[in-house]
Amino acid sequence: MKASRIAAAGAVAASAVLALSVPAFAHVSVQPEGPAAKGGYAVVDFKVPNERDDAATTKVEVNLPTDHPLASVMPQPLEGWSVKITKSKLAKPLTIHGEKISEAVSKVTWTATGKGIEPGFFQKFPLSVGQLPEDADELVFKAIQTYDNNEVVRWIEPQKEGAEEPENPAPVLALSAASEDGHHGSGAAEDASDTSRPAAEDTTSASSSGTDTTARVLGIVGIVVGVAGVAYGVMAGRRRVGA
Repeated sequence: MKASRIAAAGAVAASAVLALSVPAFAHVSVQPEGPAAKGGYAVVDFKVPNERDDAATTKVEVNLPTDHPLASVMPQPLEGWSVKITKSKLAKPLTIHGEKISEAVSKVTWTATGKGIEPGFFQKFPLSVGQLPEDADELVFKAIQTYDNNEVVRWIEPQKEGAEEPENPAPVLALSAASEDGHHGSGAAEDASDTSRPAAEDTTSASSSGTDTTARVLGIVGIVVGVAGVAYGVMAGRRRVGA
């Protein structure tokens, strides 16, 4: 009976270790490389994970907000992907640096020229954007992810205040306040030229995160094995005494 209880406890502990090692369910998201200050320019990354184990992501469409159009949108070239920029007429022209803008980028589409995003991987799609609005705290983008089996996932659902996260939430970019010295963040040209450095930092960070997770999992496994060994030794000692 005691042996069976120990075995059951070991099974429960092993299940806990496996649960810790399973990756969290991820969505398409957007994060800035550095500050995304109101009224300024920023480089933002759309992070697209492959959430299927039997298909690859071959196309990603990002629709830019129409309530706060962005006059400048520049994609970074990505190996294995072609990019298409779609512009639309603005209902109300923008005035940027004294110049009137009558059209703006409304959609950016990346199409895989190779294998795309395979199962178990993710891809970042960088954009240099600006001028960010001064009268908004966030920008909501709508993304559409297409797999090579023709499955389409629409990340377009807005997050309602006080409600649970929707099944397919739209990517949201939080905007920070402009600095007191009047600078609103990096210029588009400067941001575009620096995109390689944050990417390297992200890779290092991801590697460190993966190492830490592995170390924690191995530590838990060691504890479970140690506890089981001690229990087995105690039982063996009792048997010898009883004999």
